[in-house]
Amino acid sequence: MAVTLRALQTVVPPTILIQEQVRDIFAAQPGLSRLAQRLVSTSFNVSGIETRHTVIAELTLDNGATDPQFFDARQQLLLVPSTRVRNELYISEATKLFVEAGRFALAACPDIRPEDVTHVITVSCTGFYAPGPDYMLVRELGLRASTQRYHLGFMGCYASMPALRTAKQFVEADPNAVVLVVSAELCSLHLRTSSDPDTIVASSLFSDGAAAGLVSARAPLPGEKALGLDLFETVITPVGEGDMAWKIGDEGFEMILSTYVPHIIDEHIEGALAPLFARDASITGQLAAARPADAALHAAPAALAAPVLTIAPPASLSSVIEHWAIHPGGRSILDKTEAKLELRADQLLPSRETLRTNGNMSSATILFVMKAILDAPGSNDGERVCAMAFGPGLTVESGLMTVIEG
Repeated sequence: MAVTLRALQTVVPPTILIQEQVRDIFAAQPGLSRLAQRLVSTSFNVSGIETRHTVIAELTLDNGATDPQFFDARQQLLLVPSTRVRNELYISEATKLFVEAGRFALAACPDIRPEDVTHVITVSCTGFYAPGPDYMLVRELGLRASTQRYHLGFMGCYASMPALRTAKQFVEADPNAVVLVVSAELCSLHLRTSSDPDTIVASSLFSDGAAAGLVSARAPLPGEKALGLDLFETVITPVGEGDMAWKIGDEGFEMILSTYVPHIIDEHIEGALAPLFARDASITGQLAAARPADAALHAAPAALAAPVLTIAPPASLSSVIEHWAIHPGGRSILDKTEAKLELRADQLLPSRETLRTNGNMSSATILFVMKAILDAPGSNDGERVCAMAFGPGLTVESGLMTVIEG
């Protein structure tokens, strides 16, 4: 039984942040050291981002707000609202994005009606409330009151991958199940001015967005493209627990995003992929044919041990797997991934374009990349997709998928 992800839809809020303008505002904030000012310029300039989106309407140069809470445009001053103020805005604005993305997904799948949905999985790490977004989707989209609801919260940028894996498991347990998966993140609520390098890097990257899709055993309609959900794996790298973290402070959520993260990914990405590839006979067979004497795949011997990966030269991966949905946690992460696996430049284009136009939307971002792959004219029936997302721990979530055309 093939389990498919269909009707992938994405939503961003209307307020657009121009990266160069945001850079200049952050660099001009009072209290920054000279080193911090240089770090702001460098981080923003090398981010690979041109535009981002935010739910904070007053984050514009001429917003005219008489009682600003996040940005005083008259003084060009970034303000410091409390965690409560930030979370109150999350409750109102995240709900809108969750519902809009879910509604778009249902509208894009005419053979699935709201009453057909049996499960809802919501994903977010940038706010909390109850009854939460899972409840709001049931109420606002007219789903059945008996719809089973699950929320994956505070897991970080990789969380949409376990959401898809869980949805697949629900469908495998009940072939009649239809699972609505929705991720919405309002990262901009927690951006702040600081001389701390981790905070500066986070401020140069994160943004807001939402994405939704439907997981079921129903085949795509004629002319429709979907993703067959084949395999998923989780790997915790031997190092990096303190290099990517997400904590709640008095003045918003506080991101720890060490500049060492790209180096950790560079050192361990092959090992993270090893157990995933080892479970797919087609991939292992093709790699063995490429270089039989050097094509053994070995999974991690223990939970936190470094996995061993010995495969054909990485260049063969770019021909065995046509499409790569890599979470664009930052430009350097994509650069390291492309170089380490010797992927073609065009294979990272969906990730780089998502980063360029939308920034890092935490868990929603990988779904934007998957949609870009499906929407591209170069994706064809039967081609394989390898998806990877990274988050606190340092945790690597990966998946193998197949493009399916109706």
